[in-house]
Amino acid sequence: MVATLIVSVSGIRDETRELVAEFADEMDRRAVPLSLLVAPRLKDKYRLVRDEPTQDWLRGRREHGDVIVLHGYDQAATKKRRAEFAALPQHEATLRLLAADRVMEEAGLRTRAFAAPRWLVSPGAVTALPRTGFRLLAGATGIHDLDRGTVVRARVLGIGEGFRAEPWWCRALVLGAGRTARRGGTVRLAVSAKQLAQPGPRQAMLDAVDLALHHEARVDTYRWKPRRGGLEVA
Repeated sequence: MVATLIVSVSGIRDETRELVAEFADEMDRRAVPLSLLVAPRLKDKYRLVRDEPTQDWLRGRREHGDVIVLHGYDQAATKKRRAEFAALPQHEATLRLLAADRVMEEAGLRTRAFAAPRWLVSPGAVTALPRTGFRLLAGATGIHDLDRGTVVRARVLGIGEGFRAEPWWCRALVLGAGRTARRGGTVRLAVSAKQLAQPGPRQAMLDAVDLALHHEARVDTYRWKPRRGGLEVA
């Protein structure tokens, strides 16, 4: 079997855009498209709709071949020490998804793919996703086609945003990526933008990508692929 490689970056905003752009350049040199995980709101009162340079950059990357993935609404904990969509009932998840979708449409970045903050999504949110127009869910342990009801089982190997960033974990991530690629599995690499400022985590991501490519993994993104005759939707 041929392995698959998916690389994603989260935490994209004004303060991290240059870091992500440099990482994107590295991926371009390897012909690896990125899945860009974008939230309309982040802490410190960040609002994507007020950040035109980041909007422009994201639209440019999408035209280049990357995909946009909705990554929550404001990433605020809805319960103590729980990620935004980890424990939401269906009604509340629906409200947040609709609000986020409106903002993304306004910014020209609308997408039908969703990945919850920290990859954690409640049963209520899973039910709400297709009812609000989403077709693909990238979860912690699998990639779900919500239209077909199918799932590709594969765990995320990440640095930052709920994952560790210590040297021992970075080494484990590289080894895990190589092992999965060698076995023909789906290698899902994820990094938070802030971690790209750290030499160790950044190099670990590059090494993991290179090792997967060494094992001839084919590259992919969190792009929903419709039934025959339809158009692909990121």
